[in-house]
Amino acid sequence: MLRVGLISDTHGILRPEAGAFLRGCDHILHAGDIGTHDVLQRLSEIAPITAVRGNNDQGSWADRLAQTEVVQFGEVLVYLIHDLAQLDIEPSTARIRVVVSGHSHQPLIQERDDILYVNPGSAGPRRFKLPIAVGELIMVANSITPRIVTLGA
Repeated sequence: MLRVGLISDTHGILRPEAGAFLRGCDHILHAGDIGTHDVLQRLSEIAPITAVRGNNDQGSWADRLAQTEVVQFGEVLVYLIHDLAQLDIEPSTARIRVVVSGHSHQPLIQERDDILYVNPGSAGPRRFKLPIAVGELIMVANSITPRIVTLGA
């Protein structure tokens, strides 16, 4: 079993309850709008991390981040992007099984054409009446179980 933590739109805030949820993950994916290098540093103390740059990530620390990443867990390819509207590939053609995004602050789990789309929502400042949330992917062989958890509900 592999547990991959999902977080997005922290905007410089790593809430203690988000950190607590991510403890025990084998890997963490951050889908952008990180806010500060400190957030990445603190997450890397929990588990190895892959992060992409969001539209609000500025500065030399953010310049080192790619707009997209492909991460392989066993036979499962995960495509990481901040804004799903900027998806620049056809996931099925690229053998992508999961697309993880952020940007909207709206948690989402949706399967379309055998591709799993997951947006863990925002773990940073509350926006409108949207929940503060994080997520995870539990992988056993080729089976993937996504979950989103609302924090401080």
